[in-house]
Amino acid sequence: MKEEVDKFASIETEELFRNLGDDNLVVVDVRAVDAYNGWKLHDEERGGHIKTAVSLPVKWTKYIDWIETVHHKNIHPQNEIVIYGCSYDNIVKVAELFREAGYVKVQLYDRFLSEWVPDKKYPLEKLPRFRHLVPAGWINSLISKEAVPEYENDKFVIIHAHYRNRDAYLSGHIPGAVDMDTLALEDPQTWNRRSPAELKEAMELHGITAGTTVILYGKFMHPDNEDEFPGSAAGDIGAMRCALIMMYAGVEDVRVLNGGFQSWLDAGYDISKKDEPKKPVNDFGVLIPARPQLLVDTPEAKRMLCSRQAELVCVRSYPEYIGEVSGYNYIEAKGRIPGAIFANCGSDAYHMENYRNVDHTTREYHEIETIWQKLGITPGKRLAFYCGTGWRGSEAFFNAWLMGWPDLAVYDGGWFEWSQDKSNPYETGEPASLAEGSL
Repeated sequence: MKEEVDKFASIETEELFRNLGDDNLVVVDVRAVDAYNGWKLHDEERGGHIKTAVSLPVKWTKYIDWIETVHHKNIHPQNEIVIYGCSYDNIVKVAELFREAGYVKVQLYDRFLSEWVPDKKYPLEKLPRFRHLVPAGWINSLISKEAVPEYENDKFVIIHAHYRNRDAYLSGHIPGAVDMDTLALEDPQTWNRRSPAELKEAMELHGITAGTTVILYGKFMHPDNEDEFPGSAAGDIGAMRCALIMMYAGVEDVRVLNGGFQSWLDAGYDISKKDEPKKPVNDFGVLIPARPQLLVDTPEAKRMLCSRQAELVCVRSYPEYIGEVSGYNYIEAKGRIPGAIFANCGSDAYHMENYRNVDHTTREYHEIETIWQKLGITPGKRLAFYCGTGWRGSEAFFNAWLMGWPDLAVYDGGWFEWSQDKSNPYETGEPASLAEGSL
């Protein structure tokens, strides 16, 4: 330990505080992403991260592309690096990797819990609605009937979301979770949300009222476009779609497991294969939809395209955007909606790599926000995210909602509905230009 202390310089709390405005300084937070977002995982007095810090959890050091992640976060060898966390050993471990990668200006800060957190003079930032993006440990404590933070309810339901793939559920799920096929909430003819009466029936069947805390998650199972139903392997995105529709219907407290089932596996918690019976309730409790503003249809989408106070945001892959592919085996038309802002999802219709970390957790929100604002996607406008049929758009929506952005929606019809009406304009090919910024 003495050798490690000698190898890396340490920085004092006050010096770090004074230097936060230095453009060449990169403060690296090696705690779990959930702690970075705002969860108090070590009984600390305040939650959140040091202002300007980037999230680079020690967990990610086990991935072979760790240094690629560092580069992707624009951390360069000429930067002065300060590494902090809750474990001295973890701080040193990450510092060693930086040193091995050619970063020589590396300092340690090991007084985050003892000095920074207790003193409100030192700023902390957090994801505004972090409580709705929950860590696996929080769910484990909840089902173990332990007291959990950021929860004031006495009834909850854990939903394992999937698309026509009960085997994903039966092969292993969070103990006590019931399964929900996304088809319960969206119509396979249009892929839009179901009618209010159908949504009411689905909620009640799954034991959900407007006052129930609903915790959603899905399984990432390596979707393959050659499969008959690729979405059956993308339950992680399907969970986001269910979350949106439940919010639209009127569920007051919707939560999503950060990283989906992979986070549960990574944490080493027990897995169940029991087919849990659903416990229906008599009445959802409010008139559906309680939040109609969260979903827009084609007429409003067209009005938004003509408004300076609104943006339609395309959360599709670049091959879909330029009309190289439709993205789906059941959509023939190829192209894009003219005037929509492109906010690249990732590789294809069943992946969200540009919005996820290497462990499937949600990407650092500062990064998403910075890129979006460069593209002209700002919290001062009404925003409607869309993709092909609503799943990826729902995940982008949820990211913006977690950030506290005020006027958000998903264009429910998406490219599927837009392209079916031949009178609607569309474009293909390389765009004349894209706004600065890239996800």
